[in-house]
Amino acid sequence: MKLATWNVNSVRAREERLLRWLGSARPDVVCLQELKVPDAGFPTESLRQAGYSSVVHGQKTYNGVAILSRAEPADVVRGFGDGGDETAARLVAARLGRLRVASVYVPNGADVGSDKWAYKLEWLRRLRAWLDRCCARDELLAVCGDFNVAPEPRDVCDPAAWEASVLFHPDARAALADVCSWGLVDGFRLHTQEPGFYSWWDYRMLAFPKNQGLRIDHVLLSRPLAERCRSATIDRNERKGKQPSDHAPVIVTLDL
Repeated sequence: MKLATWNVNSVRAREERLLRWLGSARPDVVCLQELKVPDAGFPTESLRQAGYSSVVHGQKTYNGVAILSRAEPADVVRGFGDGGDETAARLVAARLGRLRVASVYVPNGADVGSDKWAYKLEWLRRLRAWLDRCCARDELLAVCGDFNVAPEPRDVCDPAAWEASVLFHPDARAALADVCSWGLVDGFRLHTQEPGFYSWWDYRMLAFPKNQGLRIDHVLLSRPLAERCRSATIDRNERKGKQPSDHAPVIVTLDL
């Protein structure tokens, strides 16, 4: 099984690119983030014609997450369901046969010390609480998405320059580490230890040609699922060409 995550940065703007990529990469499951459309605006029909069922938690203009699958989804969950603020569409989960998948879009955080920064850290705390409350460590679980956090120095082109930023601040890294301590394993790092592999590059300052990026998109696997992970890649080709997303797909292959 091929499982991918991709922040498409507007599904309407990238619909043709997404469909082409689905046809060539042929993933079985795809978690999408930053849809920027309400549920009614999501291209469910064109994706159905391409062979995918869609589970969507959309929002006009901002945010939005989805799961595409060749299998029929069940037990769909939208949001944390913890009684907190659910205004932003940032989490959707579903069961796909033996596999349970969550697509998440962690807040960026804007500026360290701002209200949006506090919201980011609180959102990651809520994600950990959701795992504690709603998930089992012995199930085949994948939590995938744009986490807006680079976990380690090797995941950042210039760690010293980025350490004070919302994407690599020690507090953000600690919050992500706490999520992972629930029992999640970084699928990409199961297979690649070297630095220099990134999933996001700024549109500005020729960041992509210079490979000045960060690895902030992750496929986090429960330990039983991590044992079945056979490969992991980042599809840099989708950051090239006309009007790409600023993110590239992250793909793992699972023995299921």
